[in-house]
Amino acid sequence: MVAMAESSAATIDINVAAGDWPGETELKRLAEWVFEAVSGIVAGFPVDGEISLLFTDDRRIGQLNADWRAEMGPTNVLSFPAPPISGGPQWRSSLGDIALGFETVTQEAIDAHLTLTDHISHLLVHGLLHLLGYDHRNDAEATVMESLEIEILARLGIADPYAGSEPELIGTAGGNG
Repeated sequence: MVAMAESSAATIDINVAAGDWPGETELKRLAEWVFEAVSGIVAGFPVDGEISLLFTDDRRIGQLNADWRAEMGPTNVLSFPAPPISGGPQWRSSLGDIALGFETVTQEAIDAHLTLTDHISHLLVHGLLHLLGYDHRNDAEATVMESLEIEILARLGIADPYAGSEPELIGTAGGNG
């Protein structure tokens, strides 16, 4: 199923393709809530962009991970930034796509004693920051990106997911997402 949600931050396309995700209405509300928080903290957040969210299963996200990152196996979140589009005010530019894998996301939430909603929120924040050009390929980038995540999640009332851990680098459990 595909749903469109208008947020003051972006147009959000939601595709629930596989997995026992929360309902479409809950996912729309959650995405709007997360994107509002990001737009309130990240300078230059495009208020007129489009974002596509794919909620799928580990089989599909594992396939995407192999096809696009040459990494075998599923991951929690993948981000695919769109190239800039020009054309004037009538064109809505796409920020890109974010995909989440159900089994991995669910197991991570269980292992970390988080609600599924809080973990999905964190992964949407993480993925959206990637679409906006943030990364975590080295310690300096990871520190900047994780600091933003912590600030945004605090605004959402979600605890610091990195408390007591080292910065995560690409290639570790979390993928390019």
